[in-house]
Amino acid sequence: MSQAGTQLKVTGVDFLKSQNTCLHYTNAYDNPSLVVRRGQDFQLKLSLNRDLSATDKVKLQFTIGHKPMKILGTLISLNLSSGKDYNGWRATIIKSCSKECLVAVTSSANAIVGKYCLKAMTESNTYKPENDTVYLLFNPWCQADTVFMAGDAEKNEYVLNDTGYVYVGSADCIHGRPWNFGQFEEFILDSCMYLLDQSKLKLNARRDPVAVSRAMSALVNSNDDRGVLMGNWSGSYTGGTSPLKWIGSVSILQQYYKTKQSVRYGQCWVFSGVLTTVMRCLGIPARSVSNFVSAHDTEEDLRVDIYLNENGEKLNLSRDSIWNFHVWNDVWMKRPDLPAGFDGWQTVDSTPQEQSKGIFQCGPSPLKAIREGYVHLNFDCKFVYAEVNADKAYWCVTKVNGKEKYTKIAVDTSAAGKNISTKAVGQNSREDITMQYKYPEGSPEERKSMETASSFISRNGFGSRFASAIVPRARVPQHVRLGSRDEHEVLPEPEVQLEITSEKPLYPGNPLHLDIIVKTSAPRNRTIKLAASCQLQSYIGQIGANLGCIKEIVKLEGKSEMRVPLKIEADKYVGVLASVGDEDLIKVIAIAETEGTDEKFMKETALTFQYPPITVEMPETVKVDQEFTCAFIFKNTLSIPLQDCKLCVEGLGMFNMTWFDEGDIQPGKIFKSKIICTPKRAGDKKIVAKLTSVQVKDISVEKAITITE
Repeated sequence: MSQAGTQLKVTGVDFLKSQNTCLHYTNAYDNPSLVVRRGQDFQLKLSLNRDLSATDKVKLQFTIGHKPMKILGTLISLNLSSGKDYNGWRATIIKSCSKECLVAVTSSANAIVGKYCLKAMTESNTYKPENDTVYLLFNPWCQADTVFMAGDAEKNEYVLNDTGYVYVGSADCIHGRPWNFGQFEEFILDSCMYLLDQSKLKLNARRDPVAVSRAMSALVNSNDDRGVLMGNWSGSYTGGTSPLKWIGSVSILQQYYKTKQSVRYGQCWVFSGVLTTVMRCLGIPARSVSNFVSAHDTEEDLRVDIYLNENGEKLNLSRDSIWNFHVWNDVWMKRPDLPAGFDGWQTVDSTPQEQSKGIFQCGPSPLKAIREGYVHLNFDCKFVYAEVNADKAYWCVTKVNGKEKYTKIAVDTSAAGKNISTKAVGQNSREDITMQYKYPEGSPEERKSMETASSFISRNGFGSRFASAIVPRARVPQHVRLGSRDEHEVLPEPEVQLEITSEKPLYPGNPLHLDIIVKTSAPRNRTIKLAASCQLQSYIGQIGANLGCIKEIVKLEGKSEMRVPLKIEADKYVGVLASVGDEDLIKVIAIAETEGTDEKFMKETALTFQYPPITVEMPETVKVDQEFTCAFIFKNTLSIPLQDCKLCVEGLGMFNMTWFDEGDIQPGKIFKSKIICTPKRAGDKKIVAKLTSVQVKDISVEKAITITE
């Protein structure tokens, strides 16, 4: 039989992985299959049993899901000879010779994102490659994709960067906690595909980054759907890993994918770090964002009420809370579901704070809507708006004739939403993005935004959300009116000012030497009753211990000031630090009352502990597959022993997360641990290390290294 009479068969498919993944910016994925982005062509080389003739018919068939059908867009059949467009997909022959056929395939810029199977078909046979999987991702490089992002530097940061920071601490003392996102590591892409399958999204909805990001905000927590992470804010982490011990998303997602069980445990920065990984892995530009002094407004009245006793110690009376910081995510996309003008960054939050539509999910909320006060827009703009804009009302609770009396001390209208932070593009530094969320305090634009938001929120709110997943709702006395926000309430500039200072850095094991400075700007003499308290609190405002308080009578003559010391001995707090699994901070509150008047003034500040550093010794540059040693050195310069020290280290593309058990480290003692590294991928890489102990929960360090070919 002549060659022309031989029935045509496809005998092989070369996915040209190296070439395609380089052009699609997917070459870093540690995955044996082809990974490409939608809306952009990729090439396949078909091997045939004979040369291709003009009359031969060859089709490529891409399928996704369990029962693929053309009508649902889950079965795409592309005719190579016609090159016709099919639902935005097309395939054309570039060249054909010597029993080989080079084909260009372009998927729709609105294609379903997920895991496709490929078959090559002729009239007489169907060829299924041994590895027939093609992963199709969102494409920020494609102008027709709704996640298109213009700047190359921005795409390098928000899609391709696999390391970064989550910013923690307090508004006055922010530090970046290194975090390995690791979106390209082994099994991470498969875990993201598993999450898509676990979501309640229909396959068609997987075209839409709005639907996908909202679904992932629900699936990264475990509350409704056996998702990735189980939240825990109790301070006790038996049966799991303390949130403070994680240094990245990789081991969390790998464990979840392997066991199909929720990983224990996470808190907000862990949820955010994992969601950044998932979004970047799927091709949606994403960043972790930290909001300092973050309001958790359960009453939906744009006001968080803080109750204090006469010593200035916080009482657990309010359903609301102020978190020292809260970490969520921004994702980049168009919003065709909303009126024009709300494209760009959108807030999504996977920390299970409150339910939205009956599920612990949040967003995407357009930053432009939050900034302008359009809190009625989808999704969850009202809750996010309150996080960065709510007032903070302080009440003093006293006993009068056996009954509790509630006296308003102060209303801080600029408390929430401080120093909103993310990693800067292309730099290992913090970028303040507060102005992307809100206008400057007191500006005409800010007032207009608040008026707009208030117009969408009734005086009584829309009713409390009763399903908080983090802290139990405290019982508020029935006769206490929490009150809604009064946008016209303006308190006069106080004539008495309070400052709280610490002359020396706070090191665990040392006494806390604080000063309360009372000063007046008015010429008349005053007698002031001063009460100040010092508490150990978690970052979400839970009280760990009352450490001490002072009460003083301060006499000020004219314009003057007086410094009142507040000293806390180490034994008052060291035991508490050791008894809880969280990294607590020092919260100091001072209340001043002018004698003979009803004037009350207050000041609050959060102080964080300082720690000795970890030193990393390793070369600055090595070659791929060149073995090198990385050493981690730590000296305990504190005055207390650090018990049960564990060092966790990870180097993406060099070695997996590794733990060293260092035992107890006495004051003045040094440990040195080493790991042998063999880099597998070229580029600028980082090694991240974290030391935890019973007393100190988080000492982190990172060191950069350049890997060359």
